[in-house]
Amino acid sequence: MADRTAARLRVEHALTVTETGLAFVQDARRRGDVCRPLDWIPEVYHSVGGGEAVIPDALLHYRCTDEGVMLRAVVEVDRATMGPERLAAKIHAYARLHQYVPAPPPGVRHRPAGQEPAREDWRRRYPVFPRRLFVLDGTGPAGIHTRLQALNAATRQPELAALLRDVPVLAEPMTDLLWHGPAAPDWYPVTDPDQRVGWMHIRQASPDPTTGTEPGAAGPTTPGHSPDWG
Repeated sequence: MADRTAARLRVEHALTVTETGLAFVQDARRRGDVCRPLDWIPEVYHSVGGGEAVIPDALLHYRCTDEGVMLRAVVEVDRATMGPERLAAKIHAYARLHQYVPAPPPGVRHRPAGQEPAREDWRRRYPVFPRRLFVLDGTGPAGIHTRLQALNAATRQPELAALLRDVPVLAEPMTDLLWHGPAAPDWYPVTDPDQRVGWMHIRQASPDPTTGTEPGAAGPTTPGHSPDWG
């Protein structure tokens, strides 16, 4: 019975992840943006050393034609099968990935003179660290509120400061995403869940404009609110 239940949960989760990806693809088509089915890549492996890894439900590539930029996001679809605190702990995993610098090869103690210092491992793959999107499903309004509050509580911990300074971390109920489309300003910044913003229009730190990084862009919010991302 336990095996059948676990298998059913895995299938339901996979279907919800696929439904989320289709919502982004269809929304891009309506808006004239570029996001094709192969731009939604499930379970991309990101090493954080020691044989451990961060594996999001999906990596999203999305080209916004209005601004002429490629946006990237790692997406976590939560079906309320784990407690709010375990969900919030996923932010810590991404903070670890954000800071992870691979150790030098065995036997190498010092970098040769003139060689660039070691950099975070994610920079080999991305020009800027992908923004972080939580899609919340499997619970009603009260459950959504509880999960948003848990995510917000996690952001107050000092070890997350660098990630949250550089990277937008947003959450949205699945019902809103499907009803209004992912581009609608219905996303909650986990640092301030009283706001509603658009996931594409949040300012993001860009360390080097010559490397093709995402430029910051202010965008729409719910009336009466203005985002304060970097």
